[in-house]
This record gives sequence, structure tokens and C-alpha cells, in this order.
Amino acid sequence: MTAKAEKAPAFGGVIQRKGGFKAFFAAWPPLVLISLAWLGLMILVALLAHWLAPYDFMATNVLARLRPPAFFGGTFEHLLGTDQLGRDVFSRVIASIRISITIALAATVITTIIGVTLGFLAAYFRGWVDQLILMMVDAQLAMPFMIIAIAVLAFLGNSLVIFVLLLGLNGWEIITRMARGLAISANAQGYAVAARDIGASPARVYLRHILPNISTTIVVAMTLNIPGVILLESSLSFLGIGLQPPQTSLGNMVGYGRDYIQSAPWIMLTPAAIIVFTTLSISIVGDWLRDRLDPTLR
Repeated sequence: MTAKAEKAPAFGGVIQRKGGFKAFFAAWPPLVLISLAWLGLMILVALLAHWLAPYDFMATNVLARLRPPAFFGGTFEHLLGTDQLGRDVFSRVIASIRISITIALAATVITTIIGVTLGFLAAYFRGWVDQLILMMVDAQLAMPFMIIAIAVLAFLGNSLVIFVLLLGLNGWEIITRMARGLAISANAQGYAVAARDIGASPARVYLRHILPNISTTIVVAMTLNIPGVILLESSLSFLGIGLQPPQTSLGNMVGYGRDYIQSAPWIMLTPAAIIVFTTLSISIVGDWLRDRLDPTLR
């Protein structure tokens, strides 16, 4: 025999792959895995909030006010302590995670619908319609949205529906510019031209052919928009013009806990840490998705 005998695989017949872990962590960096695990935990808490909370987040007990957490000299009856009204902080954090995530996702969906719709209209009509939409985009970019939000909430009130709709108006201009540019480019591609040649309506061309082909970039933009929505909601609630009692959110808890930062820091620090970790995790995952899915970065 002239051919060399193939070496028997080591370790009981298992062929070892070189660089297996290296290749895995190259595709899935540890920081991304940690971020995904944290976001998965937050989503799980939001979905199971009703069963995870040991108390009603609105229930008060003045006899148990400002009790410290279990790791700070307290008891496991109130794992994260209580606030100034004797409400269980752990239960309120769980409820706040659910409400904050719901608001962020709903507002991001509204932002995306507005942005993609205006972007497609600008790409289709061009001319004065395109110029008008671009002027609206420039005007939105020039005005601090926080000032607009404060004025609107002061005038219309801060019900949950108005609050979500207002947050949905934040960031649409970025998605509009992106959708417009992508739609103009995709509209010149062969599949869009072929669809028009066989008599497809403009709505069908944009919704059935162009939108699926640019959806990955839009999804990445949505992901990167969520941290901004969470921070904006937290800032408005911190200033006292966001969600009002009996509703609660992470920013709401931080706002109410600032007066007790020295005597009862656990009221503020736990929701503040969750805001930081969540927004940072979403940003990390969003950047990772952009690097993997955006064809312009390949």
C-alpha cells in the first residue's frame, strides 16, 4: 500500500476539531452571549411577572417602610427591601421591568412603521413629496425631542396611551432616511423592475419585494432604537412627567428613590442598574447584529 494509513481518532473514536471553541467565540463573542442571556432574563421576567412577584406592587405597609434588603441586614421577607410607603421593592422592580419593556417595544414598532412608511413614500413619489419629507426629517433632527415631549405631556397629560404614542415619535427620522435610501437603491434592482413589468402595483412592489429585502437592516435599526426609548422613558419618568402612580416603571422608581439615596439607596440603585445593564446589552447585541446582517459592512 502506497497510501498512508489514516490515523485512528483519539479519545474513543471522537475526531477533535481544531479551533472549535475559537470559531464559536469568533461568531458568538462572550460579551454578546452575556448580553443575550441578560436580555433573555429580562424578557422572561416580563412574561412571568405576575407569578414571580411575591406581593402586589401597589400594596403598602407603613409598618414595614424602608426595610433594608436581605443582603444589607434585612430579611428574605423583602428580598430587595421596601420603599418609603412600605411597598416591596422586588415586586415593584418586576412590574417595572414588564411595563418598561412593553413601552419600549410598542414605541419602537410605532417608530418603525412611521419611518418605513415615510421613507417609502419619499422613494416612490420623489420630487416635492421627497423634499417635504426630508424637510420634516431635518426639522425633527434640529429640535431636542426632550423639550417637545415635556411640552406635549404638560398639555395633553401623561396617560399610558399618550406616553407610548409620544415615545413612538422619537427616532422615526433616522429610519425614514434609511428606508428611503434603501428603497431607492432596491427599486432599481432587477427583481423590482421585473415585478413592475408584469403589472404589480406600487404597493405590492414595495411591500412584497422591496421590504423583505431590506428588512434585516430595518431590524438592526429597530434594535439600536430601543435603548434610546428606554432612556427617554426613564428620563421623563425621573422628571416626574412620565408614568404616574399607580403605574410604575424603572425610571419612575429611580425618580422616587432619589430623595432616599442616602437613607435607603436600594430603592434607586436596583432599577438604575437594570436600566444600565439592559440598554448596554441591547446596544451590544444591536452592534453585533449590524456587523453580521448589514450587507454594507461585509
